[in-house]
This record gives sequence, structure tokens and C-alpha cells, in this order.
Amino acid sequence: MGRHTKDAAEEGRAARIAAATEHLSAAGAPPRAPTGATLDSAAGQRPAGESIEESSSGPSSGPPSSGRFAPPPSAAYAGDGAAPPRAPHTGARHEHRWLVLGVIALAQLMVVLDATIVNIALPSAQRDLGFTDGNRQWIVTAYALAFGSLLLLGGRIADLVGRKVVFLTGLVGFALASAIGGAAPNFEVLVTARALQGVFGALLAPAALSLLTTTFTDPKERAKAFGIYGAVAGTGGAVGLLLGGVLTEYLDWRWCLYVNLLFAALAFFGALRLLHPGAPTDRPKLDIPGTVLVSAGLFCIVYGFSNAETHAWSSVQTWGFLAVGGILLLAFAGWQTRAKHPLLPLRVVLDRDRGASYLAMFVSGAGMFGVFLFLTYYLQQILRYSPVSTGLAFLPMVFAMIVSSVVAQNKLVPRLGAKPIVPLGMGLGAAGLAWMTALDATSGYAGHVLPPLLVLGVGMGLIFAPAMSMATAGVAAHDAGVASAMVNTSQQVGGSIGTALLNTLATSAATSYLVGRRPTPATQVQAQLHSYSTAYWWSAAFFALGLLVSVVLYRKGPPRPAVGPSEGPVHM
Repeated sequence: MGRHTKDAAEEGRAARIAAATEHLSAAGAPPRAPTGATLDSAAGQRPAGESIEESSSGPSSGPPSSGRFAPPPSAAYAGDGAAPPRAPHTGARHEHRWLVLGVIALAQLMVVLDATIVNIALPSAQRDLGFTDGNRQWIVTAYALAFGSLLLLGGRIADLVGRKVVFLTGLVGFALASAIGGAAPNFEVLVTARALQGVFGALLAPAALSLLTTTFTDPKERAKAFGIYGAVAGTGGAVGLLLGGVLTEYLDWRWCLYVNLLFAALAFFGALRLLHPGAPTDRPKLDIPGTVLVSAGLFCIVYGFSNAETHAWSSVQTWGFLAVGGILLLAFAGWQTRAKHPLLPLRVVLDRDRGASYLAMFVSGAGMFGVFLFLTYYLQQILRYSPVSTGLAFLPMVFAMIVSSVVAQNKLVPRLGAKPIVPLGMGLGAAGLAWMTALDATSGYAGHVLPPLLVLGVGMGLIFAPAMSMATAGVAAHDAGVASAMVNTSQQVGGSIGTALLNTLATSAATSYLVGRRPTPATQVQAQLHSYSTAYWWSAAFFALGLLVSVVLYRKGPPRPAVGPSEGPVHM
């Protein structure tokens, strides 16, 4: 090549470099000191005088141009000596969020159904292990004590350590405890296993709900997700009755505990694959005095009401524990106003919508547990249904609850808000329970049991999904765990109180009915029916109270979009 030809080539190359630099400056990118490799890659071997923007072909070291100059991904960092930074995952738009919902719902179903599946297995377990009627209640009470008293601590641990770690730990621990219980050789091991289930359930349940809260931040997607989650949480008890009946009747009572291994394994591997790791950057510190006060207070409350089922209300083992529990909870509330890092910040519970939602979960928990308990007795002892048939009898209520919860969250609450929807659900719950008081020994399923069950199912769906969503809406990321724990605590404590009160009231009603009557088989049946009717009336009264509370406390209008502290990076 001649000297003039080389000069012309060099001038053309310089012109192309200048054109590229001007293009970068016009696009707002700061000019950088060129390097040979970068310039050759950008400019290529084009004829002199041809601009880079106009070139669409030619022997270039990079991919064909699309008509505009596009530097390679590393070009912006050429000469920096540093790799391009990776954008951190915020958790607000999880790429597999609907699969995450499936994992969370499966874990929640395992926790909820365990409260009723064991009830079906109790008679068989008692015959196998040979424990007394007086000890039988501890199979249920041991779980309720550990679960109810440690929920707030479990929620705060999720905020401290990270929700994925706590979620996985809860799954593994719950599965191991279930395996120990299924293989229990005696009563003591079974009770210990049930208590361990409660401990790890108290880690698992708040972590699951807080993961749901932080994964779904778009209002429309959040509504769908909470509609599904609320349906699972509300119907888990009925699913437990059906599954417990099938496993007890066709396999063995131990499979009512072993089945949790399957649920936990599926949820564990799904969570391990789908959830993003990481701990919160703004971790709250653990409030030790508050933790001790609230855990001891909730323990005494649950224990006191559990004792009311086997002891008189005048017994010190009943009112004594209730009094101590009340004092400890009052002390906890006072401490939270002064603690530097409160376990349950008052900003979480003093919001009107959240407070109304916690109370709605408390009231509906008290009423719902009564329905499952006494309607199960009625179907099995009066209508002589088998355990499997009893579980199947609840399925229409399950479907009604699923449909109404999804419709409420996706269609009604976004337009009308929770104020008309949750009170409507409370009213339907009260109506369905009042309808059940007409059930007698000659009632049929299709004409007498099914209609009030459907009404009750629709009502529960209108309560659960909106209340769970509103209870965690707008909560700061570092409070999501404890806010979620309050939902579970409200439902669990409500269920414990409701079960104890309804049992006591039903027993008293049956005893009063038998006074002055001959204890014939027909009279015994009528006494049972009278006790169930009394329980239904009181459950209806719980829902009527919930109607009044929710009408007064919920704000009017659609939910307000969350702003401020709840936005921003969310770590799982």
C-alpha cells in the first residue's frame, strides 16, 4: 500500500472516530479515552467517509448493527478495571412470584389443616397408645400453647434473620416433629412432638404470610394472591377433616402426621429453588423483655382457656392463668410504648384498617373453630356419618369460601373497600350459624345441612381474604414479619377462646336439659342437639359482634395505595 493510500486510510479512520465520539456525546454518554480494541470494534473496516450510523454491514468484529451505534455491554466500563455492577433483587417483582404463591400456600395449608387432622386421629391414637380421656386434650393443647405463644417471636425472627431462612427452617423442623409424632411409641413422645410442631409452626406461618406480602406489591396481583391465600387459610380446617378421615379409615392414624412430610418436602424444594436469599438491611433489634412478656402472657391465656374445657371456671387453674395472662399482656402493651426497639410497634396495630382486620380474624377464628367442632359431632354422632363422609360434607363450604374470597379480593374490595365486604361476611356467618340451630335428628344433608354451610362458606370467604390483605397492607418491610404474626396470633387465640367457651356453654346446656328428665336414649340425643344449638347461637353472636366492630373501625372507600416506608428493596 502506498504512502498516500495509508494517509487517506488514517484520515478516514480518524473521521469515523470523531463521528462516533460526537454520537456518544449527543446521546448523553461521557466520552472516554479510546482504546485500540474498542475503536476497531466500533468502527470496523469501512470505506473512508462512511458514517457509523449509516453502516449496516461490513467486516466488523461485533454483531451486525441495527442502524444505530450500540457499544458492546462492556464498552461503558472500558478502562475502568471494574465489572458492571449487578442490580440487586428488590423482591417487589419476583420473576416466579406465582410459583412462590403456590409454595407459600402449600406451607400454610400444612399448618392450618394440622389443627383439625389430628382431631380425627385422636380416638385411634388413644386406643393404640393407651392414654386416658383426661390426657387426650394435651395432644391438641400442646400444639396450641407453643404455636399461640411464640407467633410474635417467630414473626420478629423472620424480620431479623431473613424470611427465606426462617421459612425453610420452619418447614424442616415441622417435618421432623411430624415424623417423631408419627413414630411415637407412647403418650409423652406424642405430646412432645406436638409441642415441637407448634414451635416450628410459629416460625413458619408468619414467614409465609410476610413472604406473600413482600412478593406481591402490585395492587391487582396482590388482590389475586391474597384471595387465593385467604381461601387456603380458611378452608384448611375442612381439608384437614377430610384428609384425616381418609388416612385414619384406610391407612393408620400415624399417617395423619406422616403426611406432613410430603407437604414439607414439596414446599422446601420449591422454596429452595424459587425464593431469593438475603437478610434485611435495616434489621430491627430483638426486644427481649417484650418477647418474654408477650410469650408468657399468650401462654397463660391459651392454657387458661384450654383448662376451662376440663376444669370449672372457678378453678384457679382456669381463672388464675387467665388473670396472670391478662396482667402480662397489659404489661407488654405498656412496655411497647417505651421500648427503643419494640417487638410489636404500635404503628402496626393502631392503624384503623389493620386493627379492624386483627379483630376480624380473632372473631372469625372463634366462630369458625366452633363450627368445625360441633358440626363434626353432629354429623358423626347424630347422623352417623363416617369420618370420610364427614370430611366430604364440608367440601361445598370449601368451594364456596374459595370462590367468594377470590371474588371479594379481585372485584369487590378494590372498588368498595373492606368496610362493606367484611361486615357482610360477618352477617352471612351469623345467619348461617343461626340457620344451623334448626338441625335435628331427622335432618337431611341436601335440604338442611348444605344450605347453611354454603351461606357460611360465602361469608367466611368475604372475611378472610380481605382481612388478611388489609392486616399487612402498607406495613414497612422490616415490620412485615411481626404484622403477619399478628394475623395468625389473632386467629389462633380467637380459636382457643372460642373452643373453650363454646365447649363450656354446650356442656352446661346439655346438663341443664337433662335436669328433671329420664336419661333415655332419645333424651340423650335431644340433650346433644340442644348443646349444639347453644354453641351455634353463641357462634352467631361472635359474628354479630364482628359485624359491629368491622363497621365501626374500617375506613370507607377503596384501599389507599401504600406509600413511604413500605416501598423499596425487600429482602427475603
